[in-house]
Amino acid sequence: MKRLIVCAGLLVASTALLAQGAPKSPAAKESATIGGHAVTITYSSPRVNGREGKIFAKDGLISQNPHYPVWRAGANAATALHTEGDIKLGDIKVPKGDYTLFVDISDPDNWVLIVNKQTGQGGLSYDGSQDLGKTKMKMSKPPAMVENLKYTISGGTLTLAWENHAASVPIS
Repeated sequence: MKRLIVCAGLLVASTALLAQGAPKSPAAKESATIGGHAVTITYSSPRVNGREGKIFAKDGLISQNPHYPVWRAGANAATALHTEGDIKLGDIKVPKGDYTLFVDISDPDNWVLIVNKQTGQGGLSYDGSQDLGKTKMKMSKPPAMVENLKYTISGGTLTLAWENHAASVPIS
């Protein structure tokens, strides 16, 4: 009888776990070595999930954020940047340390990357007085719709891609 109860309990628990599925915006990380120093971006990767064309539109998903047009450039907690050495992101000199990344998307065709000195805040907390700097990003359209938000650091470029947008900035 004990075995039957234990087996039934395990079956209920495993069914509940499987029913939850994958998180809507799973944690993600992108790391690279720039100038001999590790650079890491830690973020949550939201999915388009059938909302193509409704993410960055004037009345779209991102516009519901209280700091719109400044976007946390990810989901859940704010997107974190850690660098083990001094780097340059576009026009911004970023000293060794920890920062938060935001993106000003007020012009959908001309995004601006924001490096903010405040860290550890929730994703919807933004204090512009803490900005280290801002730099224009080069916009492009990915070859195919990007379902999961993705950061990449490759070939001296930091790229953020999601839905039908890709924005990049030199990193050195």
